Amino acid sequence: MVYLIVAVCLFWVVWLYLTHTEYPEKVQYGVSFNTLYARELGLDWEEVYTAILEDLGVRHLRLAAHWTMVSPEEGVWNFAELDRQLELANKYDAKVVFAVGRRLPRWPECHVPEWAQDKSWDEQKDYLREYLKVLVERYKDNPAIAYWQVENEPFLTVYAREECGSLDKDFLDEEIALVHELDPAHPVLVTDSGNLGTWFGAYRRGDSFGTSVYVHLWNETTGPIKTALPPEAYIAKRKLMELLLGKKESMLIELSVEPWLNKPVTESDLDLQLSRMNIDKFENIISYARETRFEKQYLWGAEWWYWLKVRHEHPEFWERAKTLYHE
Repeated sequence: MVYLIVAVCLFWVVWLYLTHTEYPEKVQYGVSFNTLYARELGLDWEEVYTAILEDLGVRHLRLAAHWTMVSPEEGVWNFAELDRQLELANKYDAKVVFAVGRRLPRWPECHVPEWAQDKSWDEQKDYLREYLKVLVERYKDNPAIAYWQVENEPFLTVYAREECGSLDKDFLDEEIALVHELDPAHPVLVTDSGNLGTWFGAYRRGDSFGTSVYVHLWNETTGPIKTALPPEAYIAKRKLMELLLGKKESMLIELSVEPWLNKPVTESDLDLQLSRMNIDKFENIISYARETRFEKQYLWGAEWWYWLKVRHEHPEFWERAKTLYHE
């Protein structure tokens, strides 16, 4: 019995040490923006993006250079969307996390152009090396760039194996090294899942580390569920990484504030969407994220908030976000 009491006390001492940290003086809120998702919702991407900058007042963005968008045909490059997005970011003095790679935000995780899908992985890697060189060389001197994010949650394979296959760690390391070589002036961000990731592989590879946080989830077996992880678990994981691998900047790069669905938004019943993500859950998610103590937090779902506002007369999410970004 004495040993049990000692063990419990020791556990609580360790837990208190790992979870004790000060709140940041101010949370820097940003947002992820995805051109392909805006189009999927039937929206003019530039209208949504401009509203995020102008109406919401966002000054910290995560943009994605999807391979399918940048190279729609073999040997053909398209920079129209990204050039314009960075032009507007500079106009509003916004800073950008620029995500590059095969696996980038939004389903189907790995975004491979149709022309490249039948090529072998070795052949795809050659094209990806060229894609990285072209993108980094084109944008590395752009004043809006703050970070390069290389791939997205590469170690989270459970949702991506069908589309992405097994993780090629050697090629991930090569991608990171190539971006460093091409642009030593900007840090490389590597990300991992907060709910399911161990963080170790991603944390040790990046100059900076980013994690996702999903509070309200859904699956076919249980239906709607709320994460069992307390926000203090993120503090503890961060401190463990610092003890094992050294201290580095860490941020909450993907804070989901949209419904978890098993089919596209445009094919889902609106009442179902609003049952899985309502304004009370929005508030709960923001409160939960504050308790993780991350100083930088990028929300996920602005395209959906705008779609609700302009297509379905549900402006509450957009208006609440506006107050958040103007605080």
